[in-house]
Amino acid sequence: MNPFNEKPRSIDKLYQNWAQMYPKPYNKREVDPYTKCRIILMNGTEFEANWFSHNFQRHVTDNDLRRELAATRTIEKQQQLKISLLKPCDESILEHTISYEQLAVDLTSELAKREVDCDVKNSLDFALLEDFDHLYRYANLLEMEQGIYAEWLVGRYTEIMPGRPTIAHHRYPKDNVKRNIDAKKSDVQTVLNTMIITAAEQQTMNYYMNVTNFAKSDIGRRLYQEIALVEEEHVTQYGSLMDSSATWFEMLLWHEYCECYLYWSCYMTETDPYVKNLWEENLWFEISHLHKAAELLKKYEDKEWNEVIPDGDFPAPISLHENIDYVRKILGDTVQFTNCREGYKKINELENDSDFFRYQKIINPNVQIVPSHNVIDGFIKKRGMDYRFQVAPNPVPELRNRREDNTQVGRKPNAAPSSSFFCND
Repeated sequence: MNPFNEKPRSIDKLYQNWAQMYPKPYNKREVDPYTKCRIILMNGTEFEANWFSHNFQRHVTDNDLRRELAATRTIEKQQQLKISLLKPCDESILEHTISYEQLAVDLTSELAKREVDCDVKNSLDFALLEDFDHLYRYANLLEMEQGIYAEWLVGRYTEIMPGRPTIAHHRYPKDNVKRNIDAKKSDVQTVLNTMIITAAEQQTMNYYMNVTNFAKSDIGRRLYQEIALVEEEHVTQYGSLMDSSATWFEMLLWHEYCECYLYWSCYMTETDPYVKNLWEENLWFEISHLHKAAELLKKYEDKEWNEVIPDGDFPAPISLHENIDYVRKILGDTVQFTNCREGYKKINELENDSDFFRYQKIINPNVQIVPSHNVIDGFIKKRGMDYRFQVAPNPVPELRNRREDNTQVGRKPNAAPSSSFFCND
């Protein structure tokens, strides 16, 4: 599909009334896990579009332009609120969190498997292991506090076991900044991938930052606080990959194109008829927004849309599905790596006075105060072993012991074997 070839609707005909804006929430006991993931993905995508537009407005003085942005932005906000309200009242914050982390694991895996830029793929693979471990930590908290097995929430499509331990995720902030792509020279899938993953991780960061103080226990509040700060690292890392040389108008076009692509992907892969109709409705909204962005690009920069996006045809749709084998390979190959400026290094390759070790001493002076460790340690003390769902033993032998939380892997030299990252051919 090429959305530039479709006929847009008038922006003024896209506004909805209150009855149209309020959706029918899904049944949490019957909904497919990936329907929930798609809802979270598109909620985050709309949030990113809305806040990009707000920031655009704050950096220009032309009120005619600002009015055009406001007109579209209000529709984006109506879309975002409608999508977010698909979540039912009886789904707890912690249950919803499991879906956030399943999305992070399976979306990141899907993007990494099709990524042709080696730097971008390495970034995806690196953070994948961290979101994978977050799923494990939250799943143990969920079982401990609500007696709910997260494996049923994820449909047993995604394993639940230790990844790179969360205690190892805390890095000196300057190490999270990566090399940005050039959209004019990059594959369209690469440009889309950097935008999709940034929006998704930003949504996760915002969710955790907003619900931290609503957690039902002290240890829950502490865990959300810790992982929210890791998500800040991820948003910094992924956001730094995006093309920072593009103009505001070029990025507006890319944002709208990305939204069209994702709604089309959701429509093509959705299994719930009601939600599928919503994806189709929103796709046509975004096609109209895209044409408006192309109109503004022409008016203010005298550029045609195909000077920014040469071929408007969509890549293959993003499909959310199980990625167990892929995650296992990345875990077995790269668990012992950390960020180091634009690249990645094994822990044993770092100098003793490296920024990573210095920051670890500041934020983790002893493991007894680290929330992510205390969740697992506390669970083990109560139940005798941690909670997991896995189809085979952990590919990292050092992470197989279910009676002890490993706090060395990913932060101490030679704590586990690792080989290297790999690029797609």
